[in-house]
Amino acid sequence: MDDRLERFVRTAFRSAGRRYGEARRAYRDGRTAADLPRDEAGRVRIVCRREAERRAVAVDDEGRPECFEAGHPDCEGCAEDVREGIVETW
Repeated sequence: MDDRLERFVRTAFRSAGRRYGEARRAYRDGRTAADLPRDEAGRVRIVCRREAERRAVAVDDEGRPECFEAGHPDCEGCAEDVREGIVETW
């Protein structure tokens, strides 16, 4: 392969990789528990996976709802989704 063509392809791939990484970080950073809907008391409105009911709950600094039970798979998944801002809400 010609050196100029190889350099062009390498530069194009690096540039695309950087743009992809920046977009991915921006998307990940843009989703947070702060963006979730809240009630008038400031509690996050979520749908509980474990009990399949609507709840308005406080969320601690680690992104865990007040109803969180350590070790329960539904609660662990819910807390992870709350931290990422993708939990089901109402």
